[in-house]
Amino acid sequence: MSNQSVAAGVTLAGVLAHCGGNPVGAVKLLVGSVASAPAAPQPYAALAELWQDRRQELKAGLEGDGSLPSVLAQAYFFFLGGEMDDAAMSLGSVTGARPGVSWAAAPWFGDERFLDTVSAEALAEACLRTLDYAHDLDSDEMRGRFAPWFHAIDTVSRRSPVPESLAAMARLPRACGRYEQSFALCDRADAVERVMWTAVARASTWRAMGDLDRAAAAFEDALTLDPGNWSLYLDLGDIRAEQGDFAAAAGLAEQGLCHEPREVSLRAASAAYRTRLSGSPEELRALITVAPELSQTAYRNLLLDYACAGPGLSPALVAEARRLRD
Repeated sequence: MSNQSVAAGVTLAGVLAHCGGNPVGAVKLLVGSVASAPAAPQPYAALAELWQDRRQELKAGLEGDGSLPSVLAQAYFFFLGGEMDDAAMSLGSVTGARPGVSWAAAPWFGDERFLDTVSAEALAEACLRTLDYAHDLDSDEMRGRFAPWFHAIDTVSRRSPVPESLAAMARLPRACGRYEQSFALCDRADAVERVMWTAVARASTWRAMGDLDRAAAAFEDALTLDPGNWSLYLDLGDIRAEQGDFAAAAGLAEQGLCHEPREVSLRAASAAYRTRLSGSPEELRALITVAPELSQTAYRNLLLDYACAGPGLSPALVAEARRLRD
């Protein structure tokens, strides 16, 4: 029995017979059909009938199973049970793992019962889960697949404009290159209350667009809202470095260290920017010491590149630093 034959209307009894009466096996077969045609209603009808008839067996069989078919089925079962927040977050996890399928084309995801009930907080978390695996979503093809997400974001953000949640939601359209929607969410959030996370979302969107001046201004706005947040000093410092202002970048890293003196990324940034500014061998040695502790390889390499371009550094010391780059 193929997935296409399920979508064409094979009965639940037929699906179960094919799976030897195993309801979990039937779920996986039906989910395979969903993957082939996410908008087709037939597999969902069969899943709903299966949930109605064999609920306890399914709960026992799917509990603790984090596989994609199980999580996708549970997303729909959560919807059937009125647990819309869990439904949204589960679909977000599936989408993050495999964004090449239009999972959100499922009829239930655009259902008014879902859109009228799911909380802004849960939809925001679901949006973040779609980004968990850092897939490239900035293409016309991906924007088409994520259209139901954009509709859900717009609907829920208008119904329940929770600023922190809207700021989190804004990350998904930004990742997809839909900058206008990202800014619209920020504007909607600011109309309720100005919070740091919205300013960060706005700054990140300007940065993604390559407008460093506006990104820096937005991060400065974020600092006025949360002046004790060390990561904002680092974010703004990184932008100043990208603009070539290493004196400002180093000063911002130092300000961040006043709030979180043991933060590795701040220590590394401070050493890198001061090395680039002055050519200090002591600062470069400090970076060499702390750089292996940085978890983000791309950021570590960027700081090393900045530092190694400092004036008057000895070739031997630069070579030692460059060995850490890869």
